[in-house]
Amino acid sequence: MARPRDRKMVLGALAGGTLTAVALTAACASAQTPAPAAQAPPASAAPAPAAADSSVAWLVADDAGKTVTVALQVTRAADGAALINGHRKGELRIVVPLNWTVQWDWRNADSTAPHSLVAMVEREKLPTEGGRAAFTNAMTRQVSAGLEVGQVDRTTFTADEAGWYWLLCGVPGHAIGGEFLELRVDPEARTASVKAK
Repeated sequence: MARPRDRKMVLGALAGGTLTAVALTAACASAQTPAPAAQAPPASAAPAPAAADSSVAWLVADDAGKTVTVALQVTRAADGAALINGHRKGELRIVVPLNWTVQWDWRNADSTAPHSLVAMVEREKLPTEGGRAAFTNAMTRQVSAGLEVGQVDRTTFTADEAGWYWLLCGVPGHAIGGEFLELRVDPEARTASVKAK
């Protein structure tokens, strides 16, 4: 049987060895285990909004001049629906910073019907035809009658009131049929952009 002094040495050696072994195991484990990933947001957090895209060819933003030029064209889809730049039913949103100048170059490339374009305040229901423009000069000529195939129009206006608007065809029945996009005049925006919804 070991003497008390020898017992202390044995226990000390065992304890030291155990502590050393624990320390080595922890060191190895931390070297082999990758750092934990950043915590995911809680399930109740709102999803991040889709990123806006300012790289579409038909929208050119001049941040220094606080202007945006938008080339808009109406065409006919294979199913007979009228499309504005390939979209309809508000599935595309154009975002413009507050107090920027907007210039749109508009063209009717639909050989089956006349079309127009007017910026109107977004309400509960789409209007049956074009009415008063939300901004001074924010409409093509002949809003209700529409312009014939191949006709063009250029409009310049200042987006001087923040809010939600429609860019819609003013020919009776066209907007209700889906011929509209969304326009957001955003006081927080730093540049003009396009966002698919």
